[in-house]
Amino acid sequence: MHTPTPGQKPGPQRRTAAWRRRVQGFPGASEAGSFREHLRLGRKGLAIGVDIGGTKVAAGVVDAEGRILSQAKRSTPGSDPRAVEQVIVELVEELGRGHRIWSVGIGAAGWMDLDGATVLFSPHLAWRNEPLRENLQRLLRRPVLLTNDADAAGWAEWRFGAGKGESRLVCITLGTGIGGAMVMDGRLERGRFGVAGEFGHQIIMPGGHRCECGNRGCWEQYASGNALGREARELAAANSPVAQELLKAVHGHADRITGVVVTELAKAGDPTARELLEDVGEWLGLGLANLAAALDPGTFVIGGGLCDAGELLVEPARKAFARNLTGRGFRPAATIELAALGPNAGLIGAADLSRVSSRMRS
Repeated sequence: MHTPTPGQKPGPQRRTAAWRRRVQGFPGASEAGSFREHLRLGRKGLAIGVDIGGTKVAAGVVDAEGRILSQAKRSTPGSDPRAVEQVIVELVEELGRGHRIWSVGIGAAGWMDLDGATVLFSPHLAWRNEPLRENLQRLLRRPVLLTNDADAAGWAEWRFGAGKGESRLVCITLGTGIGGAMVMDGRLERGRFGVAGEFGHQIIMPGGHRCECGNRGCWEQYASGNALGREARELAAANSPVAQELLKAVHGHADRITGVVVTELAKAGDPTARELLEDVGEWLGLGLANLAAALDPGTFVIGGGLCDAGELLVEPARKAFARNLTGRGFRPAATIELAALGPNAGLIGAADLSRVSSRMRS
């Protein structure tokens, strides 16, 4: 029996499980010193990272050096939140059988609250104010960290990839849309309300293409994989003579042309596909110049599926960036690098964030 505090009934003292005493979430600004120390020390235990996409859920066991020791995947089960949770549990249990797992990190598209406990909104899944971390901790009986997928990828590139050692890093992920993350002085910068980094929704062309977010002219409508596919489809639908290779690749069905199709043709040397990629690269560079004026990073790391195009995309972006940069010729300029970790960046970053955050709180 324990001695009750005033107003408390006597009874057996309830002890919180050790893993529950480790409060998850991102380190606050006042903890910067201890945060860097924990990064330096690391944790030798393993973590599982889970990357939730619109079509698949990928998970992997990740060590303290960012190496993936084993992986597994499942199809994303529609938009049912409970079904997605069950898939996550199955993956963690499968991967955990052969390893001693310390913590689990979840990276998902959408807005998270500042404490990393709730998915406020996810564009691909039916999560609206979903208490995902609490649900998964109850099911997994392990510490769980919840983060935006772009934040997870940006963190991984800063820790282990193309942005390693950079004091002010901005990571851009180009896929269906455009995601973003900022790592400033060794910390993820998530803004006042936890929803920073939605760079794809800066309005770059007032009155332009309608965006899924409800606005018009968002950057991702001009510099994403979806934008590349849309421009190619419009060219093919007009039966332009320069689009014949595009149509041949999809057996004459213009509606089947995607950004992936255009990228593959561009890599094979098709001049029209390369021109379309160059257009997207120029829009990319313009948006990066806007971000440089606001954030002044040392490095931009460009990742996501569209970066399979490599320098065919990034070189036009560098030229447009230099051409549109505020104060060009009279100021240092950020470098623009391709991401190094590929499609695994999200799960690597989610795992590492969960390990670091858990170590700080243990």
